[in-house]
Amino acid sequence: MILYHKKDLSVRNLEPEDAKLLVKWLSDPVVLEYYEGRDRPHDLAMVQEHFYEDTPEGMIRAIVRYGSEDIGYVQFYPIDDDERAEYGYTDSAGSIYGMDQFIGEPRLWNKGIGSLLVRETVIFLLEKRVDKIVMDPQCWNHRALRVYEKNGFVRKKLLPEHEWHEGEYKDCWLIEYCGT
Repeated sequence: MILYHKKDLSVRNLEPEDAKLLVKWLSDPVVLEYYEGRDRPHDLAMVQEHFYEDTPEGMIRAIVRYGSEDIGYVQFYPIDDDERAEYGYTDSAGSIYGMDQFIGEPRLWNKGIGSLLVRETVIFLLEKRVDKIVMDPQCWNHRALRVYEKNGFVRKKLLPEHEWHEGEYKDCWLIEYCGT
């Protein structure tokens, strides 16, 4: 089922047959450098566990299509009470969603597709009455941070040693959508 569509971009629910796509993307060291880490190539069993068997309540997992090709992945979800506390949102009323995404075809990087994906996902979530949208990209990922900031996200809080990536804990930024 298509969740949203704009120009050549469409986003549809993840289906069981998409596991092979996720294995392809998440075993590519070029993609893994930015998502999951090159020391965590995914095989079919790992994809099944992380993307099909372990889905938190309210999480939407989806495949990104550009033109006639499946090119990436996006997920969005209500953040839980632990994340609200960690991020400083315990006193915030309303729904707060997290989102994560990647373009799994490196030949399509730096063409504005990631920016279009982020923008359209934000619009989709706002139309669903989400009050805040947050992400926690690693501090060293300057290209991703530029895309997010270009699309209305602002840096809210440094999260020291927040995410395990390639053998060490990396600092991340808590970023929040604040409109453009």
